[in-house]
Amino acid sequence: MIALVGATGRSGAALARALHARAIPFRAVVRDAARWAALGIPAPHALADLADARALRAALAGAATVASCAHARHAPALLAATGAPLVLMGSTRRHSRWPDAHGDGVRLGEAAFRADGRPGVLLHPTMIYGAQGEDNVQRLAALMRRLPVLPLPGGGRALVQPIHQDDVTACLLAALRIAHQGPRVLDVAGPEALPYRDFCAAVARAAGLRPRPVVPLPAALLMAAAPLARLAGVRLGRDEVRRLTEDKAFDTAAMRHVLGVIPRPLAEGLRLTFA
Repeated sequence: MIALVGATGRSGAALARALHARAIPFRAVVRDAARWAALGIPAPHALADLADARALRAALAGAATVASCAHARHAPALLAATGAPLVLMGSTRRHSRWPDAHGDGVRLGEAAFRADGRPGVLLHPTMIYGAQGEDNVQRLAALMRRLPVLPLPGGGRALVQPIHQDDVTACLLAALRIAHQGPRVLDVAGPEALPYRDFCAAVARAAGLRPRPVVPLPAALLMAAAPLARLAGVRLGRDEVRRLTEDKAFDTAAMRHVLGVIPRPLAEGLRLTFA
């Protein structure tokens, strides 16, 4: 039996659907029973808050493997609550040179996972698109519907390597099948990195739009304008702008070799997303 923590999140729900479709027994570990019921996945569940050590131990009891799609900062709590092998999700934000609470939490979780030494894997996905309810590319398409041009820091030349949710789910399923010899940490990403401006153009085409001309602007100017953008209904944060200035390109050789997952091309993933 697999205990699936974070089963009502986007990646967690996608994994739950995949496990159910393959008739793989699992128990969802959730905080909100109504939210789990709303997903309509016929599988047992246990209620536990990750901050409640006793409830978490009870929810994970008897699990042969624990899969967690919750934030990696909860890894220490999961390690303390079970002796089972773990399949965890982190984020490539752990590689960012810009400090923030999200990336710091992922690094904390990774350090705890490595120090524990038990068999398992921690997957660090890059930007995920294509999940039910995700709004990364949908929000970008909506923004381009409103703007005749696209202002981007540095002209959008920094690299991105987004991965489709189905490929993330395939990585999680593969990780659950493998008998790991110790703690393993893998980056999972799309097949190739491309400039963010090209990613925006691909999203526009998939959404039936004409790619918008890119206007290069200093990152400092865009960060200063972030509060005004929010007033105009555009979700734009200083951290978001800052992350657009650094390359997010990752080697997928270990993902392909260890997990056997070959990620789909961006054009195919976007076609599925906007179908």
